[in-house]
Amino acid sequence: MHSTGDVRVEERDDPKIIESTDAVIRLTATCICGSDLWPYRGVEPADHLLMGHEYVGVVEEVGADVKTIKVGDFVVGSFVISDNTCEICRAGYQSKCVHAEFVHGGIGTQAERARIPQADGTLVATPGQPEPELIPSLLAASDVLGTGWFGAVAAEAGPGKTVAVVGDGAVGLMAVLAAKQLGAERIIAMSRHADRQELARFYGATDIVTERGDEGIAKIKELTNGLGAHSVVEAVGTQQATMQAIGATRGGGHVGYVGVNYDVKIPGIDLFFAGIHFHGGPAPVRRFLPELIQLIWDRKIDPGKVFDLTLPLDRAAEGYQAMDERRAVKVMLTF
Repeated sequence: MHSTGDVRVEERDDPKIIESTDAVIRLTATCICGSDLWPYRGVEPADHLLMGHEYVGVVEEVGADVKTIKVGDFVVGSFVISDNTCEICRAGYQSKCVHAEFVHGGIGTQAERARIPQADGTLVATPGQPEPELIPSLLAASDVLGTGWFGAVAAEAGPGKTVAVVGDGAVGLMAVLAAKQLGAERIIAMSRHADRQELARFYGATDIVTERGDEGIAKIKELTNGLGAHSVVEAVGTQQATMQAIGATRGGGHVGYVGVNYDVKIPGIDLFFAGIHFHGGPAPVRRFLPELIQLIWDRKIDPGKVFDLTLPLDRAAEGYQAMDERRAVKVMLTF
């Protein structure tokens, strides 16, 4: 990304092994993330920024110290590099690994090939070579599925719970899927778009709320005997969405926030008197990858339906525009 709104596909040098813990992969598919729209819209700086952090592909080369990944493996990788062995990783927060490095910006996987540091801790091999129809779902596991899953886990979604999901983008839809898989009794998707409402219902939503802000909060409370939801996933990152999530949560309930929340300011007194748990941040996708890959491999979940536009890599700029204008939920890029 040369600058705000200026996306170009250019030739780069082929990646090479630099550290003995590296792997080089040939990507099978990649995609555009909602968070990629922040630099596209000028919220983050964009000066010849290497784009892309969601990826699946085949290992072409490994460093001498890579033990768990081998040449020829089909792999899914997290959007944050991690060694998966440090104390923080072992506690399940690989996105805060002592070696954490965001793939976006420094590496960039909207590309034909990529060098992945800390390959043993970042990449997970699939049980075999996947059928083509599984590729979109495995790609979703690299970020949006894992992020939505973390949002639902952070919100402590589970049996007997009512879960509300603020946001009907790819991550919000994946949070609906996760809440369903985690056994939630009732799942309320907050959405104003018919196509996204349909997908939310496919993934397990039992109710749709179209209202926003205070009206949205009131509707959630109306649906929950005036109490609010046990668990709320905030998957947008705006001021309104954050305050809506806090207001829709019952006393003692849990908010899992996974929207990238630039410029959000939470009044301390509002949070204090809400009496809720508030947990989130960059998702430790690596924690969940083995389980998610197996669920996809066994065809128990189909997160790949979240991709509603597929373009070749050389038309990436069109994909950014489509997502920016909300003509697409999520764009997959192929080669």
